[in-house]
Amino acid sequence: MKKILVTGADSYVGTAFERWLSQYPDEYSVDTIDMRDNVWQDKPFEAYDVVLHVAAVVHKKESPKIESIYLKVNVDLPVAVAKKARAAGVRQFIFMSTMAVYGEEGEIGHEVIITRDTTPNPKTYYGKSKLAAEYELNKLANENFKILVLRPPMIYGSNCPSNYAKLVKLAKLTPIFPMIENKRSMLYIDKLCQHLKGHIDKESKGLFFPQDNEYWNTSLLVKKLAEQSGKKIYLSESMGWLIRLIGARSGVIKKVFGNLVYEREEAENG
Repeated sequence: MKKILVTGADSYVGTAFERWLSQYPDEYSVDTIDMRDNVWQDKPFEAYDVVLHVAAVVHKKESPKIESIYLKVNVDLPVAVAKKARAAGVRQFIFMSTMAVYGEEGEIGHEVIITRDTTPNPKTYYGKSKLAAEYELNKLANENFKILVLRPPMIYGSNCPSNYAKLVKLAKLTPIFPMIENKRSMLYIDKLCQHLKGHIDKESKGLFFPQDNEYWNTSLLVKKLAEQSGKKIYLSESMGWLIRLIGARSGVIKKVFGNLVYEREEAENG
């Protein structure tokens, strides 16, 4: 039986993964621990085969005043946890990073495709802190302590917080939405859980880019979300034309309607 410790008891991914693995009660044992204080430092790690680190500060308003918080929680904490895990004989450390390490918002009208050869260039404190953590964690890797880094795109699923929750809310409220052709990489929470299980089974190490089998279109996604809520929504091509006209000047519009994907072959290799 694989024994897994999830560091970040209240995280969406950690909670979902623990619930998803409950269908395999004879193969996996999952414990979670809250990382908001220093209690984790007193917890023995020797019993665990895998540590899945999902605790993080994310989607806070960008301000120099909170840069130190990003560094403390997103860099110093996972490195300290990994060092403790390695000393305890844990064989695999899984770190949830982010597509934000590339600093891309997406572009309207032409494709933005991230490949394994794309150089990270984070623009936000969140992206910078995650990339810094990756760098420090990889220093700890050896034959007996495997570091696995996942850089997922936007994660979605039932009760998912953050950007996906904003789309769900918008779909419930608006009767009309712009129709724009675009492609976005996204990742369903159950598919992420499936990826995690596979990597744990194989004791994978290295860098991976999990995503859904198909790219998503933002307009069609919002329509689908509206329909799931029993709402009708009209997709307007004229509104789409206006969005495309001003999109090059708006970071928010790029994030919603721009093209931004992981290369399919690279993602499938993960």
